[in-house]
Amino acid sequence: MTRAIAVGVDGSPASTAAVDWAAREAALRGLPLRIVHAPWWEPRDFPVVEGDDALDRAAEAVVSGARERAVDGRPELAVTTEVLTEAPVPALLGAARGAEMLVLGSRAQGPVLGFLLGSHGQQVIAHTPRPVVSVRVPSGTAAVPGGEVVVGQQGGAEDSDPALGFAFEAAAARGATLRVVRAWSLPPFYAYPEFLRRTDEAGGLEPMERTALAEVLAPWRKRFPEVPVVEHVEIGSAGQVLLAAAGGAALLVVGRRARYTPTGGLIGSVAHAALHHAHCPVAVVPHA
Repeated sequence: MTRAIAVGVDGSPASTAAVDWAAREAALRGLPLRIVHAPWWEPRDFPVVEGDDALDRAAEAVVSGARERAVDGRPELAVTTEVLTEAPVPALLGAARGAEMLVLGSRAQGPVLGFLLGSHGQQVIAHTPRPVVSVRVPSGTAAVPGGEVVVGQQGGAEDSDPALGFAFEAAAARGATLRVVRAWSLPPFYAYPEFLRRTDEAGGLEPMERTALAEVLAPWRKRFPEVPVVEHVEIGSAGQVLLAAAGGAALLVVGRRARYTPTGGLIGSVAHAALHHAHCPVAVVPHA
């Protein structure tokens, strides 16, 4: 069964940006688009009357407006719309569960503070097993349409294959170059003996990291021979290195370990930095 790209809308400029991106992505990948709206995005101080015609009309106006925007110039795009009756977070988690990806909008918070994803978006990203793409409201520092796809790579194949797979598919759909970024740093003092042994065998610190990256990428290069790949290895904080590399990107892809605590799911420091400070759409891809 073909998975659709799902996009959550609420009629705001942020959700309009999300619809634009999701419609383009669906057209690029040859996938259907599913537009969903959970009317009660914020808590209300008054009871909801079931069957309220005014509320129903407002909700239908949101999804029908989003549909018109999505198909404008794309008459071949298959689009479905749905007004969901659940609370926002459960509704979006349900929409994401059966989708290729879920697309949400975020708004600019300022040049220093970055972007505001919203509590609902953060909860969805932290709990869904599917990729979630956060799209910024267009601005003077927006993504470059013909730019690279940038993806962060850490650890071994088991840690990064889901994000790499998403990134290679996105680059192939766009005919874009894929920049794979691996940031590294010196280990804690207690790990030095083993670290120095491996470093000596590899011929140095950076060559060791480049070898590790090449080994992880080898099967993906064979699977996507048409995608030009730039291997980017740099010492420094993973979040800072990745954000610097994505300065002119069309899309930034980051992985998120699916970890849960008594207080809920975790996004992770690198994904958090990307979501709040990158100026291009950010795809967060969970892995085990």
